[in-house]
Parts: sequence; structure tokens; C-alpha cells
Amino acid sequence: MKKIAICFNCMMLILFLGCTFDYGEKESSDEELPGLIMENVEYVRVRGADPKAKFQADRAERYDKQGVMRIQNLIFEQYGGRGEEINAQGIAGYASVEIDSGDIFMDQNVRIEVETEDIIIETNQLEWKDEPHILSTPEDNEVNIYQENGTSFTGVGLYVEARRRQWEFKGYVNGLFVHEETEEDSGEETELSEDDL
Repeated sequence: MKKIAICFNCMMLILFLGCTFDYGEKESSDEELPGLIMENVEYVRVRGADPKAKFQADRAERYDKQGVMRIQNLIFEQYGGRGEEINAQGIAGYASVEIDSGDIFMDQNVRIEVETEDIIIETNQLEWKDEPHILSTPEDNEVNIYQENGTSFTGVGLYVEARRRQWEFKGYVNGLFVHEETEEDSGEETELSEDDL
């Protein structure tokens, strides 16, 4: 889950762009106009000579008074080892980033693949709280989890404490969890159902 935290944080890098534009006098509307609008954005973060993260978006809007960046059709990648391998990647139809806190809300067909954890998360809405390192969905939001070993299950209301590596579902869970064999035990498959909660 540490890798998920890193890839969410990499999206924050664009927020350091401090450009603003003067739109002149606003009409009587209370709605804030974006201070910065970017289209067909591609941003790569480089440390030393190595790329660390990249994200692309159809559109990004920065709202300085609200302290929010709104992003449409987000695609992101986080790299490991000299930028030669992808550690994590994901997509979302919409994302909203709180500039000060680093909290991120993603909506519309969210998919995150964390290569180092061998896990894929698919859901409609996903929220990341940066300071407590909490990943969650609304309580009625269905979440699909997949792993290459055959693990495949669906639950409702995901809540993850990333630092403690604790996963919880607020509603039902159903599917197949495959436990990888180690030297101490033999591999086993466990059927998950609502009764297991």
C-alpha cells in the first residue's frame, strides 16, 4: 500500500505550477473561475536523471481560492529502479486534488494496478486521505479486487489503513482468495462470503 501512497502523491507535483490569469471583473456569480487551465497535459517528474512518475490528462483546472485541482481523464504511472519499470499505474475519469492536504478523490471507472503488491483495484469512486494514509470508497460503493494468482473478489465499502496494511469492507464480500504457498504452509484457496465478515 506504500506504493499506492507514492503514486497518489506524484499527482500532487503538478500543483506546484503557480501560474494564474486575471479574468477581469467577475459577474455576480459566486462560482470561482479556474486560475489555470491546461489541456492535453503530460507531466513527468524526474529525480537525478531518472523519471519517477508521469501523468496525463485531457484537462486540468486549478482553483486557487478553493485550493483544488480538478482533472479530467487521468492516467498515471509511478516508476521504480532508475525509471525502467512501472511500479504502479491507474486511471480515473475524474479526479479532484486538495492542494494543501494532498487528499485525492477519484471518480468514474477508477482502476489502480500496484505491480509491487500484485493487486488491481477497480471501483467507481475512490478517496485517498494523505496524512492518515487512508484509502476508501463510499459505504455503498462496490469494489473489485484481483491478483495474478487467481484471487478475485467483490466487496462493498472498502476501507484501507495503508500504514498498518489493514483492509476492511463495510458491506458484503464474495469471491475467491488464494493464499500463496510458503515454506511453512501449503497453498490454499478460501471462498469469501458475507458470513466471513
